[in-house]
Amino acid sequence: MERFQAAMVLGGLGDALGHRWEACTSGPQIQRELAALGGLEKLKPERWPFSDGLLMHMTTAEALVTDYWCLEDLYRELVRLYVEAMVCLQGRAPGPSTAQGCANLKPNNFLLAWHTPFNEKGSGHGAATKAVCVGMRYWQPERLDSLVEVSIETGRMTHNHPIGFLGSLCTALFASFAIQGKPLQSWGRDLLTLIPKAEEYCRKTIRHMAEYQEKWFYFEAKWQFYLEERGIEDGESKATIPERYDAEETDKMYKRWSSEGCPGRRGHDAPMIAYDALLGAGSSWEELCKRAVFHGGEGSATGLIAGSLFGLLYGISPVPVGLYQDLDKRDKLEDLGGRLHRAASAEK
Repeated sequence: MERFQAAMVLGGLGDALGHRWEACTSGPQIQRELAALGGLEKLKPERWPFSDGLLMHMTTAEALVTDYWCLEDLYRELVRLYVEAMVCLQGRAPGPSTAQGCANLKPNNFLLAWHTPFNEKGSGHGAATKAVCVGMRYWQPERLDSLVEVSIETGRMTHNHPIGFLGSLCTALFASFAIQGKPLQSWGRDLLTLIPKAEEYCRKTIRHMAEYQEKWFYFEAKWQFYLEERGIEDGESKATIPERYDAEETDKMYKRWSSEGCPGRRGHDAPMIAYDALLGAGSSWEELCKRAVFHGGEGSATGLIAGSLFGLLYGISPVPVGLYQDLDKRDKLEDLGGRLHRAASAEK
């Protein structure tokens, strides 16, 4: 249970730290400002607001711990909570895909409540950041079918685009792999082996496959390129990471992986940056933050994903207490982590 709670709290911490510098597009500048403030341990994240990504993640977790009888009931509850969440997100500038997706949800339509139209611009990271808790709820290998279905449906409620909802599948899978204790270097390969399963599920639901077809390949191609670059396409080799990998180098590398020069903005590269940071940082929270949070891209998104997975892998003990003890909504995050653990353990 402690690691589930750590995942929720550290996801919140990563989000808050990244959100603080989200307007800055230079990793070196962010790290210079961080040093001028006294370094990571001197920061007070409780003074900074969360992004909309964390609030949607918490909202998803709220639905996942309810006592639903079938997945359709879960989806109706998610629709209800997402529509309500839009009120809470006023002033937090929700991403356009999230806002548009929630506007298309139909809480009063029993059969089609969660069916939203294909969104040409729905490739953003919002689906990926809210789905870590799906992997925590359905982490057992025998629950893989549920994990695939729920992560896809949760993702395409707001991001009905393959790059968007495959991002939610990715983060959910990575969370389940972390809990199962799978070797970190195998996660990317195993993600690609499960993409056909996701495609099969989407075909079964007979929704938007013509539009999906054109976009599907991009997600796979980007991840295949990344795995080959790191030398871990076999899922067994140790990742090849450059010796000199400072803020300037990470910014250059992350831009290469991105689709439009803004690292972490899309559903493929937000989880990719978080995963790469985990491969390079080991159990060092400070090193993880340098790689996954303090870069010139969407630091709140990559920080949320990386922080959550770090919590599942290593717990909260490697993190300085002062960083999270007064974190906004810490009690709520811990509570959701505990309830997710109990719900997963008592799976019907």
